Amino acid sequence: MNELNAELDGNGLKIGLVAARFNHIIVEQLLDGTRSRLLGLGVSEENITLGWVAGAFEVPLAAKEMARKLSLDAVVCLGCVIRGDTPHFDYVAGQSAHGVLQVGLETGIPMIYGILTTENIEQAVERASVHAENKGSEFADSAVEMVQLLRDINNRE
Repeated sequence: MNELNAELDGNGLKIGLVAARFNHIIVEQLLDGTRSRLLGLGVSEENITLGWVAGAFEVPLAAKEMARKLSLDAVVCLGCVIRGDTPHFDYVAGQSAHGVLQVGLETGIPMIYGILTTENIEQAVERASVHAENKGSEFADSAVEMVQLLRDINNRE
């Protein structure tokens, strides 16, 4: 079997981060985990671009414009939507996921969906914890892995 991808290597990659301010305490922890892992993978600080938006619903448009205008290799979309007593959660979570997916398909640039969708604040804290497995580091890994995979596929043409 012909394997694509070896070790993750972020050297020379340009990565965008779009972060939602809503539930900012959780999002800031995800952002720290993502940025720290990207740096650990070799992405230089000057090649990481951060943009803040109001909430998860606004993430896809910002990600699209970043991807189009900044010649990025990937965009990691960060946010946190916590279920409440109204159907607002379903609309925001579903539409933000659909929007991020659509942007990736339209641009051909990896869009990593790093928007937590949890039932309660405790689940969100657990997933963004700096003491446990911060999901931000997984989002960084996914970004670098997708860039490498797409490059490998394109080099086979």
